[in-house]
Amino acid sequence: MNPPKSWSKPVLRSLFISDLHLTPGRPDITRAFLRFLEQDAPQAQQLFILGDFFEYWVGDDLMDDFHHQIASALKALSEKGVHLFFMHGNRDFLVGKRFCQLAGCTLLTDPTVIQLADKPVLLMHGDSLCTSDTSYMRYRRIIQNPLIKRLLIHLPSQFRINTAKRLRENSKANSGRKPLAIMDVTQKAVISEMARHHVDTLIHGHTHRAAIHDLDNNKQRIVLGDWDILGWVLSHDDEQSKNNGFQLTSFTIK
Repeated sequence: MNPPKSWSKPVLRSLFISDLHLTPGRPDITRAFLRFLEQDAPQAQQLFILGDFFEYWVGDDLMDDFHHQIASALKALSEKGVHLFFMHGNRDFLVGKRFCQLAGCTLLTDPTVIQLADKPVLLMHGDSLCTSDTSYMRYRRIIQNPLIKRLLIHLPSQFRINTAKRLRENSKANSGRKPLAIMDVTQKAVISEMARHHVDTLIHGHTHRAAIHDLDNNKQRIVLGDWDILGWVLSHDDEQSKNNGFQLTSFTIK
């Protein structure tokens, strides 16, 4: 993945966010995100959004004023020379080409390997690593099936909206009943994915447990935080050596 030729900054700064769960019902998070796009993101050359950007998404054809506002804000950032990348989460896996075109972002597959400071880094949303949650993994295999996704897009609009709301309510109810360890990633899945892609660094979201974990053999797993009371941003600077150039920071949502 190479930067556009128009980029001239000697230091390549990359930003990573996930799990904002943007919705009109949380205007405080929306305001914080828009401030981030105006004040912080323009200092970087790349912004990666690793899933669950929206609380739910029922199809590009049902975008409303709120979704267009977010797309326009992202497009404005891209026009400043920041390259934007979007990866699906378990809540917004129906985001498609139309939104990405309006937002000026490139859609990434999950997983994707990028290069940072000439080192490969694995990006994932993270839900596929939660292999102990067998009921969710069964649901994921069904809902992420390309045929099912195409079917969902062609269902009546109100049915899609009602289904998304019901799934969201069920997810919250199930999360309250399951032990936290069940809903977290498993070490076996992490090690397997990192080995399969020949990387020493994995970045993911989904679990809402922001942290930089040092693994064996100088490997690391970086978890992006969700935006709720705090907002979380991971940055990478090619000239920084601490934590391999990564810094995970938070700020208060107002």
